[in-house]
Amino acid sequence: MENIDCVVIGAGVVGLACARALAAQGREVLVLERESTFGTGISSRNSEVIHAGLYYAPGSLKARLCVEGRQLLYAFCDERAIPHARCGKLIVAARAEQADTLRQIQTRAEANGIGDLRELDRAAVAALEPALDVHAALLSPSTGIVDSHALMLALLGDAERDRAMFAFGSPVLGGHQNSNGIVLQIGGEAETALRACWVINASGLDAVAFGSRIRGMAAENLPRAWFARGVYFTLSGKVPFSRLIYPIPESGGLGVHLTLDLGGQAKFGPDVEWIETPAYDVDPARAAQFYAAIRSWWPALEDGRLVPGYAGVRPKIAGPGMPDADFRIDGPGRHGVPGLIHLFGIESPGLTAAMAIGRYVAGIVCRGK
Repeated sequence: MENIDCVVIGAGVVGLACARALAAQGREVLVLERESTFGTGISSRNSEVIHAGLYYAPGSLKARLCVEGRQLLYAFCDERAIPHARCGKLIVAARAEQADTLRQIQTRAEANGIGDLRELDRAAVAALEPALDVHAALLSPSTGIVDSHALMLALLGDAERDRAMFAFGSPVLGGHQNSNGIVLQIGGEAETALRACWVINASGLDAVAFGSRIRGMAAENLPRAWFARGVYFTLSGKVPFSRLIYPIPESGGLGVHLTLDLGGQAKFGPDVEWIETPAYDVDPARAAQFYAAIRSWWPALEDGRLVPGYAGVRPKIAGPGMPDADFRIDGPGRHGVPGLIHLFGIESPGLTAAMAIGRYVAGIVCRGK
């Protein structure tokens, strides 16, 4: 049986960042990915936003790793000429009664060390974005957008430079602990097995399900998996905004917001729809809800301009009506299985935080616990 130092399960942006960080330490790294290439799951079905870290509970992993990850990501993009833009975003209070929530967001952002937010009244908002019709807004100049595919390609390239190996078309069926590590059963063209000193479960939507397939992993140490689909609609024609526009957050997400890609194409979403299993269909009828939400801050949006786009699914570990959950990066100190690290609930801001998550995971491996 082949022995490997570190196995990363999943070649999305977080798995790639973990592989890069571990390989940079001189570790032997193998990345196992069930699909035929990298980044085909959550990493290719999101808004491609670089988040500032405004919304997350102070001291939480989401807050800490988002702020650290944003700084690492901008530096990495600048160094490698990865397409990105610090376009900024406006968080808008469409009505006067939402102003208190806007102030709460600002207070939380400041507690997370973000001191560049600017309060804007109606006139100041109109001066920046004349098409907006809102009561007030917060301007976040450090929010941006990134070409997520180019980012993942650069992370993969760094990992390969440091001798990380990749095996695509290699689903991990299960595993168990023995005295020398964790034995993994791997499917594909021919089933095989290998033994790893460390296994990093970065399998996104499948993270909880995979955890349940590790014999010896106590069920009480696994969260419940919840799935929230979010669909996107693209805007036909020219968009009258130069910044991202976000409403007040809603339960399960950040509300239907406007994001721009690096070519200036506008898209709206994602919304929140709780589903039993991951699915990616886009119901054109949901456009009616989008028009209503968007017109609360862009009343001039004409009928017929929203075109069905794509859908993503958030890998949540808190369900409808529950408080938002923090990232869970569970090492042996939490679940008691030596050599095993689970990444649970890595939803937004996972793209922004990816490089910081990689560092965090590499630190657990370095400490051995």
